[in-house]
Amino acid sequence: MTILDNIVKDKRKEVDLRKGLIPVSQLEQSILFSRDTISLANNLRNSSTGIIAEHKRRSPSKSVINQSLNVQDVAKGYEDAGVCGMSVLTDGKYFGGSLDDLLLARASCNLPLLRKEFIIDNYQILEAKAYGADVILLIAAILTREEIKQFSQFAKSLDLDVLLEVHNEEELHKSIMPSLDMLGVNNRNLKTFDVSLETSKALSTLIPNDFVKVSESGISNIEAIKELKPYGYQGFLIGENFMKTDNAGESAKQFIKSLL
Repeated sequence: MTILDNIVKDKRKEVDLRKGLIPVSQLEQSILFSRDTISLANNLRNSSTGIIAEHKRRSPSKSVINQSLNVQDVAKGYEDAGVCGMSVLTDGKYFGGSLDDLLLARASCNLPLLRKEFIIDNYQILEAKAYGADVILLIAAILTREEIKQFSQFAKSLDLDVLLEVHNEEELHKSIMPSLDMLGVNNRNLKTFDVSLETSKALSTLIPNDFVKVSESGISNIEAIKELKPYGYQGFLIGENFMKTDNAGESAKQFIKSLL
């Protein structure tokens, strides 16, 4: 079994548990459920930098990245730095995140927030909305075409943007549909954890221009972004690069300064 298989297996148990604790009606009554969302896709289309900065404490491939930064400081720092959006990891077991991180980020900034999660159930999309997210992530590697369609249409009905992540051509072909806003290419090979920007370059021509193209993983310097822009990428998800410093916001600010 791959790490992804294990994550999904644990996620199914976790979602069943959460459903038993908090009914759908309670999520729908949350204060944030009725707020107007901010479109990350629009922000990326109108930006010269396209940075989506991440809050991530640890990951299966890197173990601990940073346990000491608090979410409010990171969110405020990213907003001051001028990023287009913020990605918040909400998986607890493998990434050390939680839905409370999303809530704290929402209270601290006006950026579009992406709930970075392994979504396998409509319930998690309702949670995303109730906890202040503007965007959800769908991962093609763990979903069927039918599920991608169902989840993306459900997210759109809640006024959430949808970022769909692919790792290869096969995943891309099964995923392209009108209910997506952004197509993200993850440069990390899930089997080996090796990272290569060539993945983004190779898949770029296969992504229709109706979608905002986002490149994810392995973007740790401005050269990488300059290399990918000619391939039509407008969004760049940067996680570990900012989080492994003592001040993620300041690190993002300097990065964007040198990019402009």
